[in-house]
Amino acid sequence: MTLKIRKAAIQDLSRIAEILVFVKRVNFRPIFKNDAYSFGELQVLSVAEEYAAPDILGHIWVYDDGIVKGMIHIEGKEIRELYVDSFFQNQGVGAELIEFAKNEFSVCFLWAIEKNVDAIRFYERHGFHRTETKKFEEGTTEYLILMES
Repeated sequence: MTLKIRKAAIQDLSRIAEILVFVKRVNFRPIFKNDAYSFGELQVLSVAEEYAAPDILGHIWVYDDGIVKGMIHIEGKEIRELYVDSFFQNQGVGAELIEFAKNEFSVCFLWAIEKNVDAIRFYERHGFHRTETKKFEEGTTEYLILMES
């Protein structure tokens, strides 16, 4: 398989933001039920501006086979975010991103929203397991669970 993962660049920001906004709305709105956030605060332009900061963009890698289909945000040994455009899910994009992170950065933990069962199953298929450690997602009543490899 040809490696299609590269460091994110400024020109990727609008695509990264588009992926994040759409996937977060689809996956998290049913959990958090916060339309003010999903359709007010969560906007492509503001997300692109936030991610332009070097301390964020410098830690993002994209899956790009001519189209940026997914992204992964790695900080140290932690996967901070992994998102794949809904149109390209179940095509191996997320699997390649997570395997890249494990092989190149030796990532060994992440936090997942407890009610995001599809994401938890995905991480479990890639060698992560749930721990007993939980914390609240900031500003919500939903739990994040620590997953380790």
